Amino acid sequence: MARKSLLEKLEILADAAKYDASCASSGGQKRNSKDGRGLGSSGGAGICHAYAPDGRCISLLKILMTNFCIYDCAYCVNRVSSRVERARFTVEEVVHLTIEFYRRNYIEGLFLSSGIIKSPDDTMADMVRIARTLREQENFRGYIHLKTIPDASPDLIDEAGRWADRLSINVELPTEKGLTDYAPEKSASEIKQAMAFVKTQGEAAKEKTFRGRKAKRFAPAGQSTQMIVGADGANDASILTNASTLYSGYGLRRVYYSAFSPIPDAAKMLPLIRPPLQREHRLYQADWLMRFYGFDAKEIAPKTGMLDLEVDPKLAWALGHREQFPVDVNRATKEMLLRVPGFGTRSVQRIIAARKHRTLRYEDLLAIGCVLKHAQPFITLPGWTPRMLDAENLRAKFAPAPEQLSLF
Repeated sequence: MARKSLLEKLEILADAAKYDASCASSGGQKRNSKDGRGLGSSGGAGICHAYAPDGRCISLLKILMTNFCIYDCAYCVNRVSSRVERARFTVEEVVHLTIEFYRRNYIEGLFLSSGIIKSPDDTMADMVRIARTLREQENFRGYIHLKTIPDASPDLIDEAGRWADRLSINVELPTEKGLTDYAPEKSASEIKQAMAFVKTQGEAAKEKTFRGRKAKRFAPAGQSTQMIVGADGANDASILTNASTLYSGYGLRRVYYSAFSPIPDAAKMLPLIRPPLQREHRLYQADWLMRFYGFDAKEIAPKTGMLDLEVDPKLAWALGHREQFPVDVNRATKEMLLRVPGFGTRSVQRIIAARKHRTLRYEDLLAIGCVLKHAQPFITLPGWTPRMLDAENLRAKFAPAPEQLSLF
């Protein structure tokens, strides 16, 4: 077998990393041109884009350390039984690539994942060594996100958190049954134990020691996870219920949803087509409602178990609870205002602040930035009284018109 060049490895292992959606940059420090580390152009194999909480677009080198793997997860393109082309970076090669991309102003950080080689501990040890070398020997101050291996030693996970800004542990599939059926070598309990350990270490890092000193650093940007949607038949209600449990029980910063994509040399048990991308989009919208709008998973998912693909989850909830509308914008609680379609969290904050000083009128909502096209049927205030339309007529108003079929 001919030895692969570094560029050939990069093309293979960057492409293999594209299936992991849990690549986030929140927690990265802002950099500017004064210290020589400003945002720059980006492109080429291995570079992806993520967004920080302040809206900055951050470029990351997103690669696998290797796509060799001893596991045989049915949904994974890199499983041991797959016939994909294999490659493996050395620790030194990943360090070299990261530093060279950074010096050329292509990236601000590294997202590193890996297939399992030899054992979980061996693989995790190499990933930790990469992060430690970048920090200690190269004085790399960029963002580092490490994909943690659940059944690796707690000592290795602890050290990973010392060097990385964020750790992520993928739950892979929404249900334990799905994980058992499609990835029998992985354990849902081990994944949750690892998540609990990361949570505990993160909380400890925020406390001062008994001598009043600051505790050791541990993954300041927290942890995230990913769930594959549409591979195992789990419905949206199950997915959102699991996500809600992960947020409340393990303090996750983000749950990422990745619509299953048919892979080369796929296992027979997998679906032949991917679920509609609109389903993935609706799950992200529903996730946003749980995290920032006070919704419970049970409220969002309908009795059918599947989110409505035609209208967003917030509008779907409002249409299903027509008896609670219209709300008086000048008197409604913050919790109820957050449930009005077209009102975002910032809009609601501005409404509450402004109405302390005077009665708001319809035109004031325009200045505040509310999306009144969506809000009109659900609010009342001086200058506006909505037409009393039933839920069916409202749905017809907001749902997209069916596409005209053509023979040509």
